[in-house]
Amino acid sequence: MTNTVPTAIPARHRNVNRAEVCDQNFVEFVQNWSGEVRRAPRADEPVLPGSLCNALDFIELFESQLVSRHLDLMARVLRVKNKVFYTIGSSGHEGNAMVARLTRHTDPAFLHYRSGAFMAERFRKLPRMDPIMDSALSFAASKDDPASGGRQKVWGSKPLWVLPQTSTIASHLPKALGTAVAIEQAKRIKHALPIPDDSIAICSFGDASSNHATAQTAFNTAQWTAYQKLPVPVLFVCEDNGIGISVKTPGGWIANAFRNREGLDYFYANGLDLAEGFEQVARAVYHCRTTRRPTFLHLRTTRIMGHAGTDFEIEWRSVEELVAVEASDPLLRSAAIALESGLFTKESLLAKYEAIRKKCFAAAEEADRRPKLDKLADVIAPLAPYTPDKVAAEATRADYADKRIAVFGSADKLPEKLPPRHLAIQINHALHDLFCKYPEALLFGEDVAQKGGVYTVTKGLYKAFKSARVFNTLLDETMILGLAQGYANMGLLPIPEIQYLAYFHNACDQIRGEAASLQFFSNNQYKNPMVVRIAGLGYQRGFGGHFHNDNSIAALRDIPGLVVGCASRGDDAATMLRTLAALAKIDGRVSIFLEPIALYMTKDLYEAGDGQWLTSYPPLDQAMPLGEGRVYNDAANDLVILTYGNGVPMSLRAAREIEKKLGWKVRIVDLRWVVPLNEAFIAEHAKSAKRIVIVDEGRHSAGVGEGVITAIVEAGQGAKPLKRVVGVDAYTPLAGAALLVLPGEADIVAAAVVLLQRHVFS
Repeated sequence: MTNTVPTAIPARHRNVNRAEVCDQNFVEFVQNWSGEVRRAPRADEPVLPGSLCNALDFIELFESQLVSRHLDLMARVLRVKNKVFYTIGSSGHEGNAMVARLTRHTDPAFLHYRSGAFMAERFRKLPRMDPIMDSALSFAASKDDPASGGRQKVWGSKPLWVLPQTSTIASHLPKALGTAVAIEQAKRIKHALPIPDDSIAICSFGDASSNHATAQTAFNTAQWTAYQKLPVPVLFVCEDNGIGISVKTPGGWIANAFRNREGLDYFYANGLDLAEGFEQVARAVYHCRTTRRPTFLHLRTTRIMGHAGTDFEIEWRSVEELVAVEASDPLLRSAAIALESGLFTKESLLAKYEAIRKKCFAAAEEADRRPKLDKLADVIAPLAPYTPDKVAAEATRADYADKRIAVFGSADKLPEKLPPRHLAIQINHALHDLFCKYPEALLFGEDVAQKGGVYTVTKGLYKAFKSARVFNTLLDETMILGLAQGYANMGLLPIPEIQYLAYFHNACDQIRGEAASLQFFSNNQYKNPMVVRIAGLGYQRGFGGHFHNDNSIAALRDIPGLVVGCASRGDDAATMLRTLAALAKIDGRVSIFLEPIALYMTKDLYEAGDGQWLTSYPPLDQAMPLGEGRVYNDAANDLVILTYGNGVPMSLRAAREIEKKLGWKVRIVDLRWVVPLNEAFIAEHAKSAKRIVIVDEGRHSAGVGEGVITAIVEAGQGAKPLKRVVGVDAYTPLAGAALLVLPGEADIVAAAVVLLQRHVFS
């Protein structure tokens, strides 16, 4: 069928409401159709001669397209009545229903927001599922929404393996690729997958999103992995509608950019024509599933009715251009196939069209009557689940004694039998133990395998647990965290390493926007537990500068649901890691284990050779509860210093000087957990203190100290004499100049003197 643009534009085509125009276009197209009618094919016969799409395929695909379209039309109408809260539609992209039909419901799908037809079609894969009602509940932000529980309009379904996405401007591509890699890696370590072994990961996105750096890192990693002959069964589906909101994609850009990429196999499909595109999509899916290679499906689509309900395209596009675009509406081509094939008459087709419209509006009205989230406790319930008793039991579970002996060499070589050691070694011992305990654990990052990491913290793990469980990655933090999410999706326990805290900021959104949000936006149906190790903070001598002495902690503290632990000594590191792993296994939590680089090799506390910062390895029945701090000199109350990380040994040394200089007894409180802060614990120590100093190596405007002060003030202890010792709002320079912007022992002593003077002169 050839769609032609009328030479004279009828008045109704100048309507600002393009949804109404497109709706009327369909009705008029069917009413005015005058083509030849063929003999209606049987269910298993081609819908049109030469098509791989049979009559049953077409009828159901067309119905899915109509469902998607009427959901869009319904949303535009009911949004102005405040019954619908989302109007980014799928109109013009309905050809993605073919991808859903030709894949399985157990193929994990990571979808962009124009996926209404894909979802409607995938709903057919399981009995008694209703795409219209489920979608209406989501549009209405109803508490009964089975995808997110009313927290967000997302395309998602636990039984259909559609993992909900909240920001689909390419940020989901790394975890989709990670899932594909995980499907294959699980087999290598004999981990039972929750899906069939020959599953593929599906990831859809728009042509404009393909230019995003986050998308490019996924494509690059897919190519890099395939180049090494490793299987990567990911189907990238680029739905090319030629425009990104208002910025046009140059003609031919996607084909030219992706057709000849080494290791990324390119297929094209016409998503505007079910009869033609079906075989093209089928070839891409078959290729991906059988070759296990990364596959790029370039699906031609269009975009009608604008980006969203608030996008009045007629204000910035000519009527002639809009009419031309609307003439490419895939539902017009589907209507022509329906009529030409003899499967529908004009009357039966329009009746079908109106019947689906009626169902969508009825579902929307019903959804509007369903309960909404109206209690804060209900809203945040899936954000940060925590079951302390179960976590404690898991953290102290020690049923892997034989494996430990095999890994460490003998009972005499177990770490608890060895003399006290420094932080880096005890982290290493704890990681060995976690790998003995969890056969599904994986450790990966830059330089972590044969080299054992920049600071040898992972030394020996590669030799003990082999390359399938301990391996190096590309120098790409975004993809490291994307892999972690993929592994977690497949039931593995990822322990990725980000080499420095400064490098995390390159990829922060993979935790903030993706990993930490999944439980919240899936109503705790999906989890991607992980323990992310990050070497960070300041005071590294002899090797530093900004990228290796990064004290910017605020980016971590701003991520809802995230857990961040920071151990300053070896025994704390071991017990903290046990709890973090248990939080991942039991409650599905995403956590950061922040390792102070400057304390890795520290042995002495007060003077050279005293060995007072070495610790013994704690027995396996010991684990650190979430939020529990460590207190030094608990009975002292002349001054209480609240701190963490490098601030702990600094404060202990400063305390000696303060006692000598001022005669005060000083209590040191190591918070250990910086996200979330244990406000009750902080308040308890503030209450018994005569004076308070907060030592925070974070920056003056964005560290941990502000949260500590808030906890003190809100507990009614704000009248206590209080002083903050904190880093300067500056990047960390090289060499000795670094110590000018970071707090030191002398600054802590000076803060105590200031508090004394305030008392004297008050």
